[in-house]
Amino acid sequence: MPYAAITYDVKPGYDEEIAELFANFKRADTPVLTDEAGEEVGRLLGTAVFIKDGLLVRVIHYEGDIKDVGRHMSRQRGVHILEEKLKPYLASPRDTATPERFRQHFANSLMRCIAQLSVPAPAAAG
Repeated sequence: MPYAAITYDVKPGYDEEIAELFANFKRADTPVLTDEAGEEVGRLLGTAVFIKDGLLVRVIHYEGDIKDVGRHMSRQRGVHILEEKLKPYLASPRDTATPERFRQHFANSLMRCIAQLSVPAPAAAG
């Protein structure tokens, strides 16, 4: 199951304020990812957020296609509330006001994955 990471350029010195915003983040209304027709195409499995020296990274664990993750998150009210609250702490402004602009910025913020290792699933007892 893949992982993705997206970056945020934030102003140094505001780690605690930013941590507070993420601590109060309203989760997605459902972990189920759907395509344009509303058919289930994947799931959000988990996220983690890290911050250090002006760089914030959100790691996303998911099933499916990362484009579907971006589309799903672009429609989440909690995401747009967080984006608005983050504005004063961003070193690089980002336009995420509409679902389309959010998806574009989400795609542009993706980090290149150069390695991904998972523990193999245990063999079924036979």
